[in-house]
Amino acid sequence: MVYLTMAMVSMAKPSFLRAELPLAHDLTSSSSSSSSNSRRRDLVFIVNPRGANGRTGREWKKLLPYLRFRLGTDCNISESLTEGPSHAIDITREAIREGADAVVAVGGDGTLHEVVNGFFWGGKPVSKHDSKVPRTTSLGLIPLGTGSDFARTFGWSNDPVDAIERLVKGSRSRIDVGVITKEGGDLHYFINVADIHLSAKAGYHASKYKRFGNLCYVIGALQAFFGHQNHDLKIRVNDGEWELYPKVTALCIGNAQFFGGGMRITPNAHPSSGNFEVVTLQDFKWYDFILKLHRLYNGTHLSVNNVLSRSAFSIEVEEVVGSNSIFVQSDGEHLGFLPRKFSILPSVISMIC
Repeated sequence: MVYLTMAMVSMAKPSFLRAELPLAHDLTSSSSSSSSNSRRRDLVFIVNPRGANGRTGREWKKLLPYLRFRLGTDCNISESLTEGPSHAIDITREAIREGADAVVAVGGDGTLHEVVNGFFWGGKPVSKHDSKVPRTTSLGLIPLGTGSDFARTFGWSNDPVDAIERLVKGSRSRIDVGVITKEGGDLHYFINVADIHLSAKAGYHASKYKRFGNLCYVIGALQAFFGHQNHDLKIRVNDGEWELYPKVTALCIGNAQFFGGGMRITPNAHPSSGNFEVVTLQDFKWYDFILKLHRLYNGTHLSVNNVLSRSAFSIEVEEVVGSNSIFVQSDGEHLGFLPRKFSILPSVISMIC
């Protein structure tokens, strides 16, 4: 354990935190007097304590005293532990309505996914109860879970100290969010990658093996391959004409670049671009994935035969022959089966980055 002393305050950093990072004294203000004259920021941290087989909860307990030390001078810190599926959605909506300055997802991509969905209600962004006092609630992230693929697009590490430093600085950027619709169904939002067919089926199976860490993606892929068949799909891009895509193996709609534990599937996507990158894999066999797996991970697969990439602000996908068996997922969360429409909501959320 490394002890860092500053002024008259001594703070022990949790053992999993990077020890060499110096502590800044000014935090978000230049002096204590300026801090006392400015409004304290209200930050709500939403934690999935059961994430990564309980590791998220254990690491959060170690991190919290250090976080209070770094942010407590200028911020009111509220801790909310989720109790089950979709709880983070409800907590986020309530925090925004109460006027929180930021809601911070603590965990993996699943927790982030729920928090993002909490920014919306009834097809519109959630707003503060008292609309006479305008305030934008920003999104923050401390990646502590099994998978933090969204963070990779920004080049962020899994080091929570780095994440806390981003919160201390408080720099914000507007980012895009994807929305998924189905006739007669509820709206669903995603911030990272939505995908269809084999990769979505693999993700569905992988979710049952999260206790094995990133190995869950390998197990899920192996299960998905059993009995898999490529399917003909109808696709309409940007409300244009329907096109036939034969023998589709997987179709990925990227708002960001990585999924599946570090696979750079949509390497040209970025959450501030205003468009998705849509990557389609056609007529892939099991041995194609073995031979080309390294290219899928390093993002050089776009030049491979039977791989197509295009930019789009909306895309509709249907089966040619309805089987109701083509899996759909977003940010690693199973949504059901085709048909679906995916649309971009440009610059709809402010993110601390």
